Amino acid sequence: MKLTDSTFENEVLASDIPVLVEFWASWCPPCKAMEPLMEKLKKEFDGTAKVSKINVDQNRVSANNHDVSGIPTFMTFREGKEIERRVGALSEGMLKEMLEKALNLND
Repeated sequence: MKLTDSTFENEVLASDIPVLVEFWASWCPPCKAMEPLMEKLKKEFDGTAKVSKINVDQNRVSANNHDVSGIPTFMTFREGKEIERRVGALSEGMLKEMLEKALNLND
């Protein structure tokens, strides 16, 4: 799911399921390299968590509100709160770990 400044609050902060957000830019080679993995995770976690991305160049408000200074930045959110943040290209295992941590909080 592609996010924008206007959809971020509703789709991420007000979501009833955990959300993984990638803050990215079109000119960023590591961001481009993450695209197939993000699509895979989107399908794998469909219904249990949202996997989304937001372009920092087109959506500066959301990037600034979440103090994004390097890209790609991956954040997980649950119940409107940031759970975890990692910067740089990540492995499938690392991203799954982030999602599973967000899913299993307080369970």
